[in-house]
Amino acid sequence: MASSFTRLISRHNTAVLLASLGAGTVATGFLLNENGSLAAEAKKKLYPPSADFPDLRKHNNCMASALTPAIYAKLRDKLTPNNWTVDQCIQTGVDNPGHPFIKTVGCVAGDEESYEVFGDLFDPVIKDRHNGYDPRTMTHPTDLDASKITNGMFDENYVLSSRVRTGRSIRGLSLPPACSRAERREVERVVVMALAGLKDDLAGRYYSLGEMTEQEQQQLIDDHFLFDKPVSPLLTCAFMARDWPDARGIWHNNEKTFLIWVNEEDHTRVISMEKGGNMKRVFERFCRGLKQVEHLIQERGWEFMWNERLGYILTCPSNLGTGLRAGVHVRLPKVSKDPRFGKILDNLRLQKRGTGGVDTAAVGDVFDISNSDRLGKSEVELVQLLVDGVNYLIDCEKKLEKGQDIKVPPPVAQFRK
Repeated sequence: MASSFTRLISRHNTAVLLASLGAGTVATGFLLNENGSLAAEAKKKLYPPSADFPDLRKHNNCMASALTPAIYAKLRDKLTPNNWTVDQCIQTGVDNPGHPFIKTVGCVAGDEESYEVFGDLFDPVIKDRHNGYDPRTMTHPTDLDASKITNGMFDENYVLSSRVRTGRSIRGLSLPPACSRAERREVERVVVMALAGLKDDLAGRYYSLGEMTEQEQQQLIDDHFLFDKPVSPLLTCAFMARDWPDARGIWHNNEKTFLIWVNEEDHTRVISMEKGGNMKRVFERFCRGLKQVEHLIQERGWEFMWNERLGYILTCPSNLGTGLRAGVHVRLPKVSKDPRFGKILDNLRLQKRGTGGVDTAAVGDVFDISNSDRLGKSEVELVQLLVDGVNYLIDCEKKLEKGQDIKVPPPVAQFRK
């Protein structure tokens, strides 16, 4: 039975108690509800937003650049329909001040509505991360017509493999940082049921991370398909690793050229890939698979998160728009040693990684080259940009092999304003 003091507190106005008891008394925990826990709304009102504002003085991420005390004061007490807060959005950026080489984003969305409810924060973050794209005034184009790609067959003396990936989120369900166990399992159920309807060269099988055999696990490792529990603080501080491996899994077609990760950093990660340099065929499979999966999901009463300002909605603002990364593993022993290599990539709107991913070194002069942009250009535009850029790099490599000079190309516009 609650004490008489607790019942007294529960019957009186919080403001009156603050005045009569004093803040010190409240701070020691006397402001209790009948269950003995501090009421959430009353707790917020105990301290002004200025007392809650995070210390970002040593931070180097987009969130820290955008979040002012005034914006925080406006957003702190707001909630999305799924009870997600701005403090939960920014926690990963607060806990991870920055990256020595790359300016990180520093915030994530908990649901589709986060980008609207906390737009005063997300809009400038998006503008910063996407090189001036203004979600308040601009619209994002979507185009999945792979027949428009030209010169999409690379010289395979240089290109070893080709890949296109993106993400998709199921509307009405919270994103991975915020989802409940039930929502995560519902994502898995919806996606796996839809994938069962794929036919012909897209037909395949789903492997649950929690239920696969050791033999199946080893095969996925050998195929380089298996994803691990997140260990990066950027992800764990964004609540991505909860309940691992519950409702996570991998689906791939029988040819192992079309792959979908379920409930990793996004509801789904969709990947089309193959050995060699036929990027047009990889992109054609990518577009066809995406369209079929979307159709099968819609048949079951669901749809992907999308709007005309932000394109496809994903967990991290860096992946808004297309969410698309088209890339190749390409041998560039000579051009990669040229002092103009970095400038050439910048002007072509391309980025390089080692073949092991972000922050890894190239092995044997082989680089992972991909498009830098996600938002403001369509899927077709980004893949064509990658195709044109890689063909230019291969041409430079051939010229250097012959002892000829190369030129830095003029800058490619990031998007059409």
